[in-house]
Order: sequence, then structure tokens, then C-alpha cells
Amino acid sequence: MEICTFCETADKRLGEFIKSKEDLETSFNRKPRQSVKCGFGLQGICCRLCANGPCRITPTQKRGVCGADADTIVARNFLRAVAAGAGCYLHVVENVAHNLKKMAQDQIDVPFKGQKTLHALADKLGIHGQYDREIALQLAEKVLSDLYKPRWQKMELVKYMAPAMRYKKWSELGILPGGAKSEVFDAVVKTSTNLSSDPVDMLMHVLKLGIATGLYGLALTNKLNDIIMGEPVLRSAPVGFRVIDPDYINIMPTGHQQSLFWALLKRLNDEDVKKMAQDVGAKGFRIIGCTCVGQDFQLRGEHAKDVYAGHVGNNFTSEAVLATGAIDLVVSEFNCTIPGLETVADRYMVRQICIDDVAKKANADLVQYSPEEAMKIADRILKEAVDSYKLRRGKVNIDIPYDHGYESALTGISEGSLKEFLGGSYKPLIDLIASGRIKGIAAIVGCSNLTSIGHDIFTVELTKELIKRDILVLSAGCTSGGLENCGLMSKGAEELAGDKLKEVCRELNIPPVLNFGPCLAIGRLEIVAAELAEILNVDIPQLPLVLSAPQWLEEQALADGAFGLALGLPLHLSIPPFITGSKLVTEILTEKLSDITGGRLIINNDVKSSADELESIILQRRKDMGI
Repeated sequence: MEICTFCETADKRLGEFIKSKEDLETSFNRKPRQSVKCGFGLQGICCRLCANGPCRITPTQKRGVCGADADTIVARNFLRAVAAGAGCYLHVVENVAHNLKKMAQDQIDVPFKGQKTLHALADKLGIHGQYDREIALQLAEKVLSDLYKPRWQKMELVKYMAPAMRYKKWSELGILPGGAKSEVFDAVVKTSTNLSSDPVDMLMHVLKLGIATGLYGLALTNKLNDIIMGEPVLRSAPVGFRVIDPDYINIMPTGHQQSLFWALLKRLNDEDVKKMAQDVGAKGFRIIGCTCVGQDFQLRGEHAKDVYAGHVGNNFTSEAVLATGAIDLVVSEFNCTIPGLETVADRYMVRQICIDDVAKKANADLVQYSPEEAMKIADRILKEAVDSYKLRRGKVNIDIPYDHGYESALTGISEGSLKEFLGGSYKPLIDLIASGRIKGIAAIVGCSNLTSIGHDIFTVELTKELIKRDILVLSAGCTSGGLENCGLMSKGAEELAGDKLKEVCRELNIPPVLNFGPCLAIGRLEIVAAELAEILNVDIPQLPLVLSAPQWLEEQALADGAFGLALGLPLHLSIPPFITGSKLVTEILTEKLSDITGGRLIINNDVKSSADELESIILQRRKDMGI
């Protein structure tokens, strides 16, 4: 019997490149070696919270030593995972709000690039002031105040950020979140030894965390980033390894926190910095996009034309990017910075700097970011990049697969730029849906994993199935990196769509898959859905809109999913989130939740039948709406 030694990928050229590095170990090599999984872990019925464990639930041993049954253990594990994911996103919005506050206090001398967003958001949240910095300060303080409230105080901005019908529903259900960080804190407390054993209560807490994640960690993070870094602008851009130019000093950020790079972007346009590169024989500096922060750079590429090269790929592409030999420095600041980068960086003599200790790599220098020291940190990054370039160039082989990716992919799509493209209103999109030329919308979002058939394979194949059925796909997250590298966001992708959607794409000169950027942009998709619902005077669960995170990977994805379920959306996953060991938890999430929030979990590991189920939901909702 042939033994599989490599995880396949939808991105065939990427796979060929990694395979050509025969003695290079990456996630693609390690995945087959980790193919034997623990059945108890997969079902979520292993508990190791106390010294009496680990306890495992079996048909003959239905309770742990303390008496916890499968329902309690699964709910506890699930809530704790969602709390961790929510905490990650709240860390990001906390940092960007802190950045904005310092800028507003004139402690950072830099103009706001997204003044339109600043004033629109201030109006939405009831903030008034004479000057931009005065408005920005109030905005930042309101966000931070909500994050730091105790759990018994409801966050004030929720009523402004949430769709009105959803807010009413959440209020009726008693799931309006208190202070976001306190909700995370108490979720950890609640899931500790001999505390909560009520699965239903824990699942309701999951929904609270989802709301806090979605409105603050996702939607508000995007808005604050737009204010600091600039609003997305529709444009075409190259994607894939072809964007890497070895004649430049190349810096690859990894993570999710683009606002931490405002000073670096500013310095990269200064003449003395350009001279630094030229003095060592390089043409200049370039930022190479990889992981979600790279997609944020891509999304706002209009504001970094001269220094941002383009987006190469998603999280599991990053090891291969270093293996080109053309990256001189990795700057990590959040997750999607996989530990495997450490060994590849060592092999290719790539220096690493970490600017947020939550993403500290063992062989990286920690230079902790603070707004007040941002310029000094930017200069340190530039110096390290120059020193690395001088040390390693000529000693490592440069091997870039220039035939990887596409020369032109549509990017810069946001709730604002899409509306502007449509003429200032979503009505043209509604008309296309009402007429049946677009059957409905599927949001294909979240991570990439190596488990669901292979790297990006389920995501790409499901997307192809949906567009073939005239369903427009919107993407946010590592899904975007995979889909664009497989050509689904470039000219020619419309040929894979159904006849009606193909015609729409040709008329509008767009691909059938629209790239909203990083996983944070799931918050942008919620804003689009909310505006569509408001125009039609319906609740979000009534829209012909479905959600899929086909290749979810980590705890943040579970927090994203909790937001989707709270919004009342059907959420498809190709693999279960470690809940199947509990009949009660599985039943609530996959069936009973539809009577509570309108949303439900769909677990289906077959591409075609998943597409069938998602399409049937869209068709039923069209029927219910009379279209």
C-alpha cells in the first residue's frame, strides 16, 4: 500500500514548488504523519481540567470522576474554545483603538487617512465634535470603555452597531453581551473545574461571545483600521509568488494587525529609507503580503502602491514563501504565524522580529509595539532588514516560481467600495437577486486547513459548485488567499459560473467571487447583509444568504461562527468543531438553534451535497420572500 507523504493542495503550482524542495519540512509534509487522530478529542469528550483526569466518556463510562457527562464536557470545551477565539479578536480591536486614541491625542503626528469613515462611524454612534482628532478620541474611548466594562454592564455601542431586528431578538433572548473582555474572562471561569454543568447556559454564553466578536473584534476593527490606514479602493492587482522581486529588500509581516505598521509604511516612503536600500545594492524595500495582514495590505493597496508588492498566499503558504530565499525579514504580530516558520527561517537565514508578544517566536527578537515608539520600531525593522539582506544575499539560493498566481485579481472590495461601484446603493444588487439573475449570496469565509480533502481543496471546489448554480460568492479570510491563487477572482473565472451569473459578471466586469480581504472582513460582510435586510425591511435570517467556513482551522473561526449563528445564518462546516460526542449540544446547534436565533450549524464533508443543501436554503428563502 502506498503511504501518503504530502498533503495535496488546490493550488497545484504551490504544491509543485514545495515538492521540489525535497529536504524541506513544511506543514504539507507533517500533516500525513499526524493522520492518526484521537477519537475522544475529535468528539470533544475528553476532559483534563483536574488531577483526577484526563477523563474520557465511553458507552460504558458515561461520566467523568466528578460526574460531568458528555453534554457538560463538550459544552465546556466548546465555550472555552470560543472564548479563546473571541479573546484573540478583542486583542486586535483593543490595539487598534489604543492606536487611534494616541493619534487623536496628538501623541502621534500622522493624519487620518479615512476621514470619510471617521465621520460616518461617528454619526452612526452618536459622536459629535468640531475637529477630527476630537471625534477620533471620543470614538476610541467609547470602544475601549465597552471592552473594559464589567460583565453586568451592557456594552453601549451594540445598539448602534447591530441591525435593529437582531438587537431586538438578542435582547429578548438575554444574550446582549456585557463588557467584552469580562465575557471572555467569565467564560474561562465558567468552564473551570466543578463550576458550570449546564450545557444550554454555556451555549448561550457562546452566542454572547459571538456578538462581541462580530461587532467589536470584526466590524469595528475594520472601521478603525480604515480610519488609520485608509479606506479600501477597488483595483486590480497581481497575486501569488510572482509579486516577489529579489532585487528589493523584502519584508513579510504575519498576523492580523495592520494598524501596527502605520509608521513602517510612512518611513518606507522617506528618501533616506530608499537610500538605505540603495546603499547596499537593492532597489528599495517591499512589503510582501502573506496571511491575513497581507490581505489587509492588499485590501488597502491603493494607499501603499510604491511599497506593497502584493499578496502571495494564506497561512499554509508562508513556509514556502520563505523557501524562495527572497524574504529578508519576517515581522510577526499575531496568529497565522505558524511555528513551522522558525525552522524554515533558520535554514534560509531569515531574521525574525516580533512586535506583539502574543505571537512571539522562539528565534525572533521581541520589540514590543507601542504607539509612542512606533517610529523607533519602524527604524529598527528597517535596520534589521538591511542587515539581514547584507548577511544572507549571495549565501542562499533564490528560487521564485514566477508562473504562480495571476497577474490581475480584483481586490479592494469593502462594504463602502462595493456600494460605490454599484452607484451608491445596494439596490442594483437587490434587483439582480430579485430578478433571479443572481440566485443568492454565499459567504465563503475563514481559514484554510489541511484536513478537509487538502489545502484549500474543499473551499475551491465548493465555491465552483456554488457559482455554477448562479450563486454569487463573497470571501473573507484565508479562503480569499486560496481562491485568488486558483484564479477565481481573476478575469476568466466567470466562465465557471452558471449562465445567468456569467452574464452579470461580464456586464459588470467582475469575477463571480469577490474578495473582501482578511478574516476580519467577515465583519464587512455582516454590514452588507444588515444593509440589504434594512432596505428590504426584513431580518437577516430571511435573506437568500448562506455562510460557510468550509475549512475552519482554529478558535478564532469558532468565534466567527458564533457570530454567524447569532445573526441567524445557516453556517456550514466540512468538519465538526469537536462537539459530536454530545447528542444535546449537537442537536441544539444543528437543529434547535434555528428556533432561537434563526441560525443553525450544518456539518457536511461532501462538496456536492453541501452545495445542494446551501442552494436549497437559498431557494426556500427566495420562495418565502416571494421572489
